[in-house]
Amino acid sequence: MPPLVTRHAIPFLALALSACATGGPAHRAASVVDYLYPSERDRPVVAPSVPRLTLPLRIGIAFVPSSGEGTYALGAVIPESERQLLMKQIADHFRQQPYVKTIETIPTSYLTHRGGFENLAQVGRMFDVDVVALLSYDQMQFTSSGRSSLTYWTLIGAYVIEGEKNDTRTLLDAAVFDVASRKLLFRAPGVSAVKGSATPIDRERELREDGSKGFQLAAANLLGNLDAELAAFETKVRESKDEVQVVRTAEYDARARSSGAGGGAADAILGAATALLGAGALLRRRRTRRAA
Repeated sequence: MPPLVTRHAIPFLALALSACATGGPAHRAASVVDYLYPSERDRPVVAPSVPRLTLPLRIGIAFVPSSGEGTYALGAVIPESERQLLMKQIADHFRQQPYVKTIETIPTSYLTHRGGFENLAQVGRMFDVDVVALLSYDQMQFTSSGRSSLTYWTLIGAYVIEGEKNDTRTLLDAAVFDVASRKLLFRAPGVSAVKGSATPIDRERELREDGSKGFQLAAANLLGNLDAELAAFETKVRESKDEVQVVRTAEYDARARSSGAGGGAADAILGAATALLGAGALLRRRRTRRAA
């Protein structure tokens, strides 16, 4: 797994952590909940409908903007080059699916802070994508004695990050939305925990290293979970009628046959079974002739 934060990111992390190395927890976040639901009163108003997906899909991938007051800018945590690297890795996993036509990596600058689904729809039109995978993160570095915790809100509920002195806890999340229906199709989380043991004089250096390692481990965990979620979503696309309405184009059918998915896989299995039955019948006839 290539590192998500390289030596080029150290000056940025130093600025973010220097004020916090001797005080309370250092917190860096970009929340998909804050981006899609700008205020509490907006959350029950946005009622998703049943998605109607035309296969193969055009998919976009983007990091959501930083959460705002009390957090550090996204570029101060993961430089643009490293964000592009992670998005490329995720795009490579999507490209292996027969229901994916194109992948676009979308710079965070096109997403407005607390822009909501209206901004997501604008991005969808601008980049001509049907589905967007929104990447978010939360990293807490505990620098004070005693246990502490942070409650981070995800789209499926609260995630509590707990830790002790010199602990680094990281959460990455990929939430995949159908733009038109505003429906969450699936999500893939990635988490990590790094335990540090620095003396006060070495604390700042070790926090930088632990922050980098935390993102690497969380990204590896996310990519592993993404494979499982993509496979489950492919099954849903082929079988579900209530949760997702699917329109299959001739292009998708050709992709599915060439990849062995869908009807192509069933035809292959049926052909293999027929061949085995034929071979068995031929063998029985030969044995009967020998006995006679």
